[in-house]
Parts: sequence; C-alpha cells; structure tokens
Amino acid sequence: MDAGAKRDLESIIDSSPLSRFQIVIIALCALVAMMDGFDTQSIAFVAPEIAAAWHVAPAAFGPVFGIGLFGGLLGAMAFGVASDRFGRKPMLLVAVLLFAGGSLVTPFTDSIGGLFFCRFVTGIGLGGALPCIISITSEYAPHRMRATIVGMMFCGFPLGAVFGGIAAAKLIPAFGWPSVFFAGGGVPLILLPIFMAIVPESVRFLAVRRRTAAIAQILQRMGGTEKWNGAINAGVVTKRTPVRGLFTDGRALGTFLLWTTLFLSLLLSYFLVNWIPIVARQTGMTIESAVLAVATLNLGSIFGCFVIGRLVDRCGTAIIIGVAFAIGAVAIAMIGRVGESSALLLTITFVAGFFSIGAQLCTVALCASYYETFLRATGVGWSMGVGRVGAITGPVLGGLLIGAGVATPTLFVVAGCASLGAAASVLSMGWFVLRTRRPAPTRLQDPLRVA
Repeated sequence: MDAGAKRDLESIIDSSPLSRFQIVIIALCALVAMMDGFDTQSIAFVAPEIAAAWHVAPAAFGPVFGIGLFGGLLGAMAFGVASDRFGRKPMLLVAVLLFAGGSLVTPFTDSIGGLFFCRFVTGIGLGGALPCIISITSEYAPHRMRATIVGMMFCGFPLGAVFGGIAAAKLIPAFGWPSVFFAGGGVPLILLPIFMAIVPESVRFLAVRRRTAAIAQILQRMGGTEKWNGAINAGVVTKRTPVRGLFTDGRALGTFLLWTTLFLSLLLSYFLVNWIPIVARQTGMTIESAVLAVATLNLGSIFGCFVIGRLVDRCGTAIIIGVAFAIGAVAIAMIGRVGESSALLLTITFVAGFFSIGAQLCTVALCASYYETFLRATGVGWSMGVGRVGAITGPVLGGLLIGAGVATPTLFVVAGCASLGAAASVLSMGWFVLRTRRPAPTRLQDPLRVA
C-alpha cells in the first residue's frame, strides 16, 4: 500500500502490526486492572486487623464486603453507559479518582458505618473502571489478536489480587493496616497523570464521533502511513443509544447468554476465593497452604487466559471457552476430595483456575467483541454488573450451604455445577447467536464466531 493511501479504519488497525504505542496503551490499562484487583481485595486483607483494633466481631464485616461489590455493580453499569456517551478516557479518569479517593479516606474512618460508606464509594470507582479499560483495549487491538490481548490485559485483575496479598503481608506488620489503603489509593493517583498524558481516547470511539484530526494524529503515533477514508465497520450511530439497545436488532439472546455466563463464572470465582481457605483450614491444612491455594487459583487463571485466548484467536470459535469451563468444572468438584494433601490442593486449584477462571477472563473478550463500538462500553458494563451480582451471591451461597451442614465434597460439586452452567451458556451463544450472525456494513464481525 502506498504511503498516503486511504482505507477504512477497521482495515488499518486489523492489518497493521501491533505498534509500541498500542502496547503502551494496553499495558497502562493492565496496570489500572491490577490496581482494581488490589483495591477490590484490600478489605479482605485488613479486616482481621481492623476487627482487633476496633474490638468488633468479624461477622460485622459481612455488609462491608457486600457493599463494595454492590458499588462495583452500580459503577460498572453507570460508567459503561456514560463512557459510550462521553468517551472511555474521561470516564476512566473519573472512576480512578473515585476509587483512589475512597481508598485514601478509608484509614481516617473509625466505625463500621464509615467503613461501609468508604467501601461503597470505592466500589463504584472500581466497577466503573472495568468497562472503560476493556473497551479501550478492545478498540486498539487488531482483530486477529483481540481475544488474547483483552484477556491478558484483564489478567491484571487477578494479578493485582495476588500482589495485594503479598504486599499486605509486608505492609501490615511494618506500618499497620492503614498502609494498605494508602498504597491502594496513592499508586492510582501517581498513575493518573501518566495515563492522561499518554493514552488517547479510543480511536474507534473517535471514529463514531467523526473526529478526523484526532484519528490522524493517533494513526501517526501508531506508526502507520495510511490515512482514514472516513468509513468504519462499527455500527455507527450519531445519537446516544440507551441500554435497551442491548436487546434490539438481534442482540437480546446474546446479551442474555453473556449475562448468564458472567453471573455463573463470577459466582464460582468468588465462591472459591472466599471459601477455599476456610475449608482447607477445617481439614487440618496450615494457613500457608490455605492462602497459597487462592494464589495458585489466580496464577492458573493467568496462564489459562493466555492459552485459551490464543486458541480462540487461531480457531475463531466460542467452543474453546465452553470446553474450558466444562473441564474446569471437573477440577473444581475435585477440590472437595483432596483431603489433607496440600500438594494435591495446590495442583487442583491451579488446574481449576487455568480452565474455569481462564475461560471467564476470555469471556470478557467475547463480550467486548460482541457489541458494536457505540454500544461496547454499555454492553461490557452491564455484563460486568450482572457478573457482580454473581460475585455477591457466591460467598453468600457458600455460607448458607456450610450453615446447612453440607459436606465439603458436595460444596465444591455445587461450584462445579456453576462452571458447567457457564459452559452450557457460552456454547449456546456460539451455536444460536454467533454461528448465525452475518457480517453487515454497520456491524463489526465477531472474531469469536463458531466456524
């Protein structure tokens, strides 16, 4: 192609090699995801210390844990819609300010009520950041690598949770529990001006808004010599589309199946993270083994996301994700049968994370690919919001089952059934939605279709 030639935006991005500029954008989004994962888990790290310092019962923290997740639900839905209207970058900056501010204020509270309010505000910011970074990453990723890139970026979330546990173990003995929140709020504030200076608005969002000059500058920073001809394949609309757009023009079934998949997958994820340590301790394992089991679950998800994502990009099918959920269901069911073997527990939690949680991370990429540019952040935000309902349900369900005297093997069979349900949902989407979806001049073809 001659220098100065003009092509449509999708062709330019999809046919060009991944530039250093795009890698930097994606890496900064991953850093935001890491801070999101750190701050989401931070209250769990410090709750025992706060309970001892304030002389309150550990049970008092149940509502505090729940309100943070509920705030994330509201934030994901509200910021998803807002970023489709006002832009991904400005809404992401607002979300980061919210969760950084909420985290920094938390150490100055001295009551459960104050902590409850701070976690609610922090949760809104944490949830609000997710649809923004997922949309930005998806819209700067070439078609051929989208599932891998979005999935690996979102691996920052479990990675942040792992690093958070390690950091909290060092910070709390040295500086006390407030230091965890100061770190969780201070680092995002340091990252914020870097993000403002380097990361531009989503190029596809700018195309919908017909910001020709801005797009030309971004394409130049990406190292391209071609110019945009003004045409895009992204479902262009010129007016704000409400949430009901997720259920019109043949999107309703896909939206429902995505919601079902994320609800079930986050239910099982938070079920495992919250109850594996307690159940492991009840079987006689050390606290180190119990904590490491959660770490290997998260570590497995990172490796799984990369492998599953590459398979999805190469094979172009949703079947890969569904099969991974199904294999993960078997591994999850086996967790309840490891007995007192720490080595076996760590092995099985790694396998469960590799398949089930790795598939969950790739489902986020599927969600981002399913919706057109003008609906993407709304679709991702509402899907993540429904997923947060599952995240709230998972720990509660575990508590009810344990309280009812359900045996440990049965407990994890129930969690395995949630992974099987997610498998059925995503396979149904592949068969009934993506397989029959036809490319259209105003719709971006889905890279995760069933061949």
